[in-house]
Amino acid sequence: MDFGLKGKNALVVASSKGIGRAVAEGLLREGCNVAVCSRSRENLENSFKENRYNNNPLLITCDINKVENIADAVKTIEDSFGGIDILVNNCGGPAPGNMDDIDDNKWRYAYEQVLMSAIRFTRLAIPKMKGNKWGRIINITSISVKQPIDNLLLSNTFRSGLIAFAKSLSNEVAKYNITINNVAPGYTLTSRLNELALSESKKTGKSQEDVLNSMAEKIPMQRLAQPDEIAALVTFLASDKAGYITGTTIQIDGGLIKSTY
Repeated sequence: MDFGLKGKNALVVASSKGIGRAVAEGLLREGCNVAVCSRSRENLENSFKENRYNNNPLLITCDINKVENIADAVKTIEDSFGGIDILVNNCGGPAPGNMDDIDDNKWRYAYEQVLMSAIRFTRLAIPKMKGNKWGRIINITSISVKQPIDNLLLSNTFRSGLIAFAKSLSNEVAKYNITINNVAPGYTLTSRLNELALSESKKTGKSQEDVLNSMAEKIPMQRLAQPDEIAALVTFLASDKAGYITGTTIQIDGGLIKSTY
């Protein structure tokens, strides 16, 4: 299917690995001009050094917890591409922990990482989208916005705040043909999931492999997701085909969440 994305300018945040990288590769396959960013230039170069597509991604070093880094990244994209048509807000998951484990510094760091980074990128990208009367903003969140996950208090709190922000803003910008949606992945085979499995392993004494297997057993499809499967949904939401979908949060979890809404 032709998604009509050839020549569109995209920024995928935190895209040196995992879901972010898979999304960037999906948009490259569709012929987008893609900017990728990470705190680590080395990770970006390693991930995209064997780019299999006609257009190489623009590599940007950016710490999304720093306001000036975000502003510089958007300026670089505007200078290189002319603006952002598709913004995919993504970030690594904040530190696991319950109330007794989390001090004020961890709360502040997660607030900047998960919520404010997306708000800042969005605020800078929207003026050009309004001028073009076209834009797509997709936030990568988590199934924790549908059903909180034990030991992930920071993620549960700020990712839920992000979908409230997106829903509110989607109403403001719909008249400019700008859509804003959230993708809520379930358990996906990334380094983040391996970190969570390792944390659980240390607590319970189970092997990391057993922890991952027990996660899969809870899912009706009896397996964990692949990053490419999440990327496919993001690519669709970025396309003209999804032009009437906005303000939604779509879970992609193999049936794990039992809620009917």
